[in-house]
Amino acid sequence: MEGERFDEIAGVVERVRGEFAQSLRQVIAMERQLRARRLLAGVVTGGQRRPTGVAENLSRLTMHPLIGPVILVAVLYVGLYQFVGVLGAGVVADFLENTVFGSWLNPRFDDLVSAVIPWKTLQDLFVGKYGVVTLGLTYAFAIILPIVATFFIVFSVIEDSGYLPRLAMLVDRLFKRIGLSGRAVIPMVLGFGCVTMATLVTRTQETRRERLLVTLLLALGIPCSAQLGVVFAILSGNGLALAIWALVVAGVLITVGFLAARLVPGERPAFYIEVPPLRWPRLSNLFAKTATRMQWYLGEVMPVFMLASVLLWLGDLVGLYDVLLDGLEPVVRAIGLPAEAAPAFLYGFFRRDFGAAGLYHLHSSGALVGVPLLVSAVTLTLFVPCIAQFLVMARERGAKTALGIALFIFPFSFLVGFVLDRVLRGLGVTL
Repeated sequence: MEGERFDEIAGVVERVRGEFAQSLRQVIAMERQLRARRLLAGVVTGGQRRPTGVAENLSRLTMHPLIGPVILVAVLYVGLYQFVGVLGAGVVADFLENTVFGSWLNPRFDDLVSAVIPWKTLQDLFVGKYGVVTLGLTYAFAIILPIVATFFIVFSVIEDSGYLPRLAMLVDRLFKRIGLSGRAVIPMVLGFGCVTMATLVTRTQETRRERLLVTLLLALGIPCSAQLGVVFAILSGNGLALAIWALVVAGVLITVGFLAARLVPGERPAFYIEVPPLRWPRLSNLFAKTATRMQWYLGEVMPVFMLASVLLWLGDLVGLYDVLLDGLEPVVRAIGLPAEAAPAFLYGFFRRDFGAAGLYHLHSSGALVGVPLLVSAVTLTLFVPCIAQFLVMARERGAKTALGIALFIFPFSFLVGFVLDRVLRGLGVTL
């Protein structure tokens, strides 16, 4: 029995592992591929090799160490900045929020609720400051839905074209610096859609160490599609502010990942992946994938917005909301933000995108501009995981690990905001 000879088997494994520079997983995978090719060579014949086409040349360029990052920047600029940020979070969200809900729906809901419900407290549940309609539905449909929808379209294009595994190959060397492999790009990219969903996908990482590191980085600094879209929307008019935000968040992720990789014990990751042919995305696939993800959003996320509105209404009704805001306001002021920014961070406890939407409203009203706007965007991006992600972290990594990650992120995010505010003001930067 294997159990009776465990020590002997473990010794053989260690001896064999010492004979190879790569991990045994990679060695076994490569040996399987080699033997498969040998079997096929005896029974399969190929025609004359066709000349290299445009797709093959482009495929190689996407993984080139110098040209690949340029292509990645172009993809991010067109896909995330222009399509998600400018179109989704800008044009579509502005129309839905200001015209559809602001001018058409919300005034009529106000009149209807006032006519049907005589009690002001109960009216506030539906159309008040934290009403299910005026806050929950408006945020969910007018601000978040167009951002999430445009991101899902972009992600479906990246996924169906075959660019995703090429991106994994491109970033593998960088990810090795932070204790991960190129395989981690899958949950990282998914995190730009929904960090909660991406936390579930960390199961694809081979080792416990990799799963822990990816979970930490997802919780710390990967903004979900709605949060990312809002940041792009409020900073898109100022290229310097957007560049500083991106550099600070990326710098924090790399620094924390680099240090965590040296503190968390475990085997260093190995990476090998099959790269499929590069192709034009099929419209039927794009429609099916986007529709499925939108169905998930409507079924899973939308009720959370309604519940968050009810909880905020109850918290305001019993005074708990004021207590939490009183505790947050000194922290918010310490990083150079006005007291009005505290509710946006409180919203972030419920959902990251809920907090981002609150930040969007502050910017639209003119209450948050310049350096404070940039500091708030950075701090909120690094802010604690939302309730949904925290619960998933607790289930996937354990309650102690999830609590430890949250307790680290909360003060750390404000520390980064504090330092950024002091540095920008000390240098006399104006935005």
